[in-house]
Amino acid sequence: MAERKPAEVVPAPIDTVAPGHSSPGRSAPGRDVLDPIDGSPVYPIGSRVNERGRLEIGGCDVVELVAEHGTPAYIYSEDDMRARARATVAAFAERTDSFEIVYASKAFPCTAALRIFAEEGLSCDVASGGELHLALRAGFDPDRIYMHGNNKTEAELEQALAAGVGHVIVDSFDEVDRLERVAAGRPQRVLLRVTPGIRPDTHHRIATGQEDSKFGIPLAALPRAVERCAAAGLDLVGLHAHLGSQVFDLDVYDTLADVMTAAGDYPVVNMGGGFAVAYTRDQRPPPAAAYAEAMLERLPDGIRVLCEPGRSLVANAGVTAYTVGTVKEVPGVRTYVSVDGGMADNIRPMLYDAVYEAEIADRIGDSTPCRLVGMHCESGDVLIEEAALEDPRVGDVLVTPATGAYGHAMASNYNGVPRPPVVFCRDSEARVVVRRETYEDLTSRDV
Repeated sequence: MAERKPAEVVPAPIDTVAPGHSSPGRSAPGRDVLDPIDGSPVYPIGSRVNERGRLEIGGCDVVELVAEHGTPAYIYSEDDMRARARATVAAFAERTDSFEIVYASKAFPCTAALRIFAEEGLSCDVASGGELHLALRAGFDPDRIYMHGNNKTEAELEQALAAGVGHVIVDSFDEVDRLERVAAGRPQRVLLRVTPGIRPDTHHRIATGQEDSKFGIPLAALPRAVERCAAAGLDLVGLHAHLGSQVFDLDVYDTLADVMTAAGDYPVVNMGGGFAVAYTRDQRPPPAAAYAEAMLERLPDGIRVLCEPGRSLVANAGVTAYTVGTVKEVPGVRTYVSVDGGMADNIRPMLYDAVYEAEIADRIGDSTPCRLVGMHCESGDVLIEEAALEDPRVGDVLVTPATGAYGHAMASNYNGVPRPPVVFCRDSEARVVVRRETYEDLTSRDV
């Protein structure tokens, strides 16, 4: 491996800005004294409040976008996604000559986004036959696709082999049996996913590396798994491990590198992902360079290192736009602000206790403490427990930033609501890359 350089001390511009960085126009207590949009870690790169006092994403006025495309809508900065992909590639390229950045497509399995990352030279991680279909349609070279999943079906494995997928990530002994039957003597490169027994400091529902996990083969069973792969005629080229998501403490990667090195001498080691992102303005995740350094510094020279970022490439590239429909004051209790979306387009607050921020798109401020809720028929349909908006009114366009990962991916039709469109913005021009569903779409599969 090439000589490694130390991690940058100062974060790259796309990762964060220094606390308090902003521009004039903000004075509400408890938050940045100045405008929080320009340079905020939660909004897409280049976002700003324009001369009309409105939020812009990718040079596009969000209020005007909503007038054209309606709400809810997922709005992305295309340049933001490209910049984060390039920064991640550069972080590893500065430290090693043998590496591969593999986009974890489950974060945002949108064909247009996949096409962007293919154009940027990334490989792709898919976790189902559907994600494989999307990756192939987006133009990924099959040889640069990694097939994941803890319970792949024989049909999915046959689909992967027929497509010429470069690597299958074997997750269990049962999968070795299935893959042996499907491959029927055809050569197939595989990585063994191991459970390293490391629990990062993150929400328990997005931790995956602990011993008690549905993913991977226990380290104690690795020698037997290696023998079983050989007997099945599989070409075992390396190991894979993933600790979980939203990992802020980078010391766990030192431990992981030690575990992977002790597990054997393999030419390929996949260190997983876990890069954290900012969901609120006070969160300052490490830059990509720090993750690259942490993953590489304890690994031996001469191996090919893989990394699987997903969320970090798309989360802060996107916002969700809503329309306020009801403002309900409960005297002595709280104010409820209801929008025309909720748990069907962003389930993360309900699944993971995820915390978000919100702003009125043309009236930035936080004069009114409130609870931001969705329109679905569930008391738990709460997007933000403790929000602060500037005098929220019926008809306002409201945005929640940092929803670029797992919003579109996890969207549902709960209450018979059509799923939102995806709009990409670049150089002041917007294009719909996924149309809004219609009521006819809801019945299109009826028989």
